[in-house]
Amino acid sequence: MSKTTTTTVPKLPFGDLLDKWGWLVGFGVVSTLLGVAGLGMTFGLTLAGVLFFGVLLLIGGVLQLFDAFKYSGWKGSLLHAAIALVYILAGFLMIVDPAGAAVALTLFLGSALIAAGVLRVVICAQHRDQPGWKWTAAGGLASVALGTVILIGWPVSGLWVIGLFIAIELLINGWTAIFLGLAARRAKRARDAGSAEVVA
Repeated sequence: MSKTTTTTVPKLPFGDLLDKWGWLVGFGVVSTLLGVAGLGMTFGLTLAGVLFFGVLLLIGGVLQLFDAFKYSGWKGSLLHAAIALVYILAGFLMIVDPAGAAVALTLFLGSALIAAGVLRVVICAQHRDQPGWKWTAAGGLASVALGTVILIGWPVSGLWVIGLFIAIELLINGWTAIFLGLAARRAKRARDAGSAEVVA
């Protein structure tokens, strides 16, 4: 007569991903490959990214303009419509001249990185008594350095910076998906091994 032992299998946070981890790993591999390819075509990726964003702005502006006059008697309808027209104009300009829009966006991006980095360093300086403040300050300095490099190379940097950021995001997204998929696979093996020990 076999002896039945009860083994508690820990509840894992992956849900159905345990049995479908391969899809996530596959997605991660595709995203990583796209990111690697994007590193070699940052100019084209920049234009594609700006065009895509311009189309989204244009569609969003048209929908908001329609929505502004949908409700009669609303005092904010004119301001709502004005914002919609700004979206439509910005989207139209980005579609008509994606290279010029990319240059302008890069100028804003470089300036924003410098401003955010400086503020982060100032905040860290005010909290020097807290553990780990040096790492945060280093991150702020890195933002300042990155923004400075972008502005030094501007306007030429405007033709590749956005594409580079998109490629890096694809790489990070791909690596994250692969990591989660492999973690789910290990958890599935642990679950299956625990289930096999229930009946001895």
